[in-house]
Amino acid sequence: MEVIFLGTNGWYDTATGNTISILLRTKDYDIVLDAGYGIGKLDRYKAAEDRKPVFLFLSHFHIDHIAGLHILAKYHFLGGLTICGPTDSKKMLHVIANNPFTLPLELLPYFQGVVELPQERDRLPFTVTALPLVHSTLTLGYRFEIDGQVIGYVADTGYCENAVSLAKGADLLFTECAFRAGQTNEYWPHLNPETGARIAAESGAKKLALVHFDAFTHPDLEARKESESVARDIFPNTCAAFDDMVITLKETP
Repeated sequence: MEVIFLGTNGWYDTATGNTISILLRTKDYDIVLDAGYGIGKLDRYKAAEDRKPVFLFLSHFHIDHIAGLHILAKYHFLGGLTICGPTDSKKMLHVIANNPFTLPLELLPYFQGVVELPQERDRLPFTVTALPLVHSTLTLGYRFEIDGQVIGYVADTGYCENAVSLAKGADLLFTECAFRAGQTNEYWPHLNPETGARIAAESGAKKLALVHFDAFTHPDLEARKESESVARDIFPNTCAAFDDMVITLKETP
């Protein structure tokens, strides 16, 4: 499995990175986590050219996670595209990904439909667990079991037991890191590097990649490195992701 960080910013794009989107290139499928503007780089990695089915998982509907839906019209997914997201995703996408804002999804020749999670997870051809996180709006975290790997994706949230459950024993865990060390906000829950590392340590994850760095609190790569250092004091196998970074995971025998 190849993991490509298409966008690693939260809130807005900067010279440091695009808003959040991560590509998992598995044997049979291309799985995309969130649709920030980083999703516009899919064609750099030929993910828009092969015949694999593409599954796009939306954690929630804050703009930095869905702005890239406008870019979908430039692609030709020969294996089709299925969008997966929280309850009421069909209703939300009918408004957001439609006239007058952008080309309606139904006019994309490769669009296969929307799967709402967790209630419709049996429609997916691989194992996915979707659990609600703690944020200002309904937000899902995901756990994928595919190609002999376990991948956890903990999107925008405060610390919660569901985040630990999704990360349990993960070969690779992504947690957001909007805040800097010591920062919290109970009215706008997000993780700082300490809590991201705590989730990794408590869950027994093998590797942690920090993503979704708030563009205001982390204005440059140096700020990300500082958060990485804080997290490593708690969970040593931590990296601060950056745009176009690639991680290769080998299937466990």
